[in-house]
Amino acid sequence: MTALVGLGHGRPCNSWYIEDAGPLEGAGDDCNVHEGAAMTETVTRHDRGPVTWLVVDRQTKLNVLNSDMIAQLIRQLTAVKARKGLRAVVLSGAGERAFVGGADIAEMAALDAEGARDFISRLHDAMAALRGLSVPVVGRVDGYCLGGGMELAAACDFRFATERSRFGMPEVRVGLPSVIEAALLPGLIGWGRCRWLLMTGEMIDAATARDWGFVDFLTAPAEIDDAIRATLDAIIAAGPTAVATQKQMMRAWEGQTPDQASAESIPIFAQAYETGEPQAMLGAFLAARQKGGQT
Repeated sequence: MTALVGLGHGRPCNSWYIEDAGPLEGAGDDCNVHEGAAMTETVTRHDRGPVTWLVVDRQTKLNVLNSDMIAQLIRQLTAVKARKGLRAVVLSGAGERAFVGGADIAEMAALDAEGARDFISRLHDAMAALRGLSVPVVGRVDGYCLGGGMELAAACDFRFATERSRFGMPEVRVGLPSVIEAALLPGLIGWGRCRWLLMTGEMIDAATARDWGFVDFLTAPAEIDDAIRATLDAIIAAGPTAVATQKQMMRAWEGQTPDQASAESIPIFAQAYETGEPQAMLGAFLAARQKGGQT
C-alpha cells in the first residue's frame, strides 16, 4: 500500500510547501530555521582516496538550490571530472533534514519568462554535468528529496536513502510543471506512478520510493554510510576502464532498442581487450584460483 505524506498549503518557505512528516522533527514547524544548523550556503568537496564526496550545504533552507548554489555545483562537478584516479562520486545534502528540498521558490517567484528559461537551463546543466561523469555517482538521501532534489537524485547512478526520507515532485502545487530531469522518472518508477507523482504533487515515504524502484537501498540513518562504503569498495575492486565503459554503454541503452544495444556492444567488448585490463584482471583471478587449489 502506498504511504502518502500530505503537502501543506498554509506555511510557505523557500523550499516547497512542506507539512510535518513525523520522523523529520521540526521540519513542518519552521522550514527556514533549524537550531544548530550552520549559516552556510555552499557546495563542499571532500576527496577521500579515489572517491569524492560533494555536499550541498544550505541547511537553514533545507538545502534548496538557488542560482548561486547551482553555479557552485556546476563548478565542483567540472573540477571533479578532471580529477586523476577518481573512481566514484557521492552526492549528499548537509545535515539530517534534507538531501535537496527543491529549487528556491523565493527566487523563482521573481522570475519572468526569460529568467525562468535561464534558471531552469542552469539547473539542467548541473544535472547533465552529474550524469556526464564517467564514474559511478551515488546519491545519499537523508531527509526531504523534493522537486529538483528528486531530479538530482534521479541523475545519480544509485540511490541510497534513510527510512526517514520523503520524496515528491510538488511543482504543480505552485503552478509549475515538472521539467528537465523529471523525464528520467518514468524509466525508474514507471509511467503510471510518474504521472501520479507529477500530477498530484503528493509526497511518498522512503519505503514506497524503494518499492517503486526509485530508491535502490534503504537503511536506518545510522547505517547509510556503511552501506554506501560497501558499494564503493565493490566499485573500486572492479576494473576502472570496465566500469567507465559499462556506465557509458548503459547511458546509450536509454535511447536504444535491446536489439540495437546488443549489436553495438559486440565491438565494445572486443575493444576492452585493447586496454590490457581484461588480460591483467583475468590473469590475476586465474592465478588466485590456482593458488587456492581450484581448477
